[in-house]
Amino acid sequence: MASRYKFFYLIEIQYLGFRYHGWQFQKEVKTLQGMLERTFKFLFEQQTFKILASGRTDAMVSAESSYFELFTNHELELDSFIQELDYNLPPDIKVKNISVVDAKFNVIQDVELKTYHYYFASVQEKYPFASPLMNCIQAPLDIEAMISAASIYKGLHDFKFFMTGDAENKNTERYIEDSKIEPNQELTASFFPEDSFVFSVTGKGFMRYQVRYMMGALIKIGMGEISIKDLENTLKGKEAAFEKFNAAASGLMVKNVKFK
Repeated sequence: MASRYKFFYLIEIQYLGFRYHGWQFQKEVKTLQGMLERTFKFLFEQQTFKILASGRTDAMVSAESSYFELFTNHELELDSFIQELDYNLPPDIKVKNISVVDAKFNVIQDVELKTYHYYFASVQEKYPFASPLMNCIQAPLDIEAMISAASIYKGLHDFKFFMTGDAENKNTERYIEDSKIEPNQELTASFFPEDSFVFSVTGKGFMRYQVRYMMGALIKIGMGEISIKDLENTLKGKEAAFEKFNAAASGLMVKNVKFK
């Protein structure tokens, strides 16, 4: 794939995903890949290029720090190009950094760790302006039980239950470096609930919807619908005693990506 091109760049971006149908290009809907490719076509005119993301995100998922690789035969002057690219992108996508990589670099395989944050709150009324970034759950939640349950995800487990699609012939084991729930002190605004929390999870890679299903189980524990033991049994590969629940996408954010 890379042999067609002479120059390779790693680009870090930040985006609010609320109005996008995820990363991957789709006809007739707005996606991050589609918006970026349209912008590069405008800037490069007749120059050929290709972009490849470090990972796909679902519709409405945001990123504080995410990466994609740009393949091109057009050598860039980085200082001026980062300004030009950022200027021509919409206000909900920001270019944070551009660096040169070589043909051996692989933006997918060279990922060492990814951290996701999921922002949520237990509320009695709706918070419309918070909805692009936070899941405001209109129900009482046992936060202490959720905190205890979140730590259970740490280590090597079979996450077959916490994925979508066919698991046959697919390795569904994942090692989770860290998993915790803490008070949210970093993402604040006057239109957010007074008290909110963040589920932080770090690992090398995650399957589609995995983090949202993990959060969904924590919400069920917080609402008293399932026990911590139910969650433990599921991670041990035992038959699940509950239906999986896909937590709202808008609470999820790619916090950062670390490369080897």
